[in-house]
Amino acid sequence: MFFQIKNHIFILYILLCLFFSACQLKEPHKNHGILFLKNRSDTLEVNKSNKNDILRIIGQPHTTSINDENIWIYFERVLTKGKYHKLGKNILKTNNILIVKFDKFGILKEKQFFDKNSTEVVEFSDKYTENDLSKRSFMEKFLNSLKNKMYKK
Repeated sequence: MFFQIKNHIFILYILLCLFFSACQLKEPHKNHGILFLKNRSDTLEVNKSNKNDILRIIGQPHTTSINDENIWIYFERVLTKGKYHKLGKNILKTNNILIVKFDKFGILKEKQFFDKNSTEVVEFSDKYTENDLSKRSFMEKFLNSLKNKMYKK
């Protein structure tokens, strides 16, 4: 009898060890862009670094400005899973943007770093604009309904 209880406790102990070994200690996250963008941008020096230095330290830019090829833009975005009260939804952990401007010789003239807290919230208007061009006339609606009925059969 005592041997059977020990055997059940041993099996329970093994099952608990297997269960807890499957738990993750590191939080899952999804990365997009350049990791550790803040640390890399701190190594750049205005009026000393050039395009080649930035390509070596950070890499190719994600995008350049539409009007000016001397403005490079880098992104870093990290999403992580929420805790139990968020039901595992994705939560934005970091959202960093680095804008780098060069002069005509390729020397770094200005760098701007934006993090998640420094970006502005854009508010959109609730007003609705009606488009007169997309409105159809009565005849056009009537002919379209006839065409749909013809092609159904």
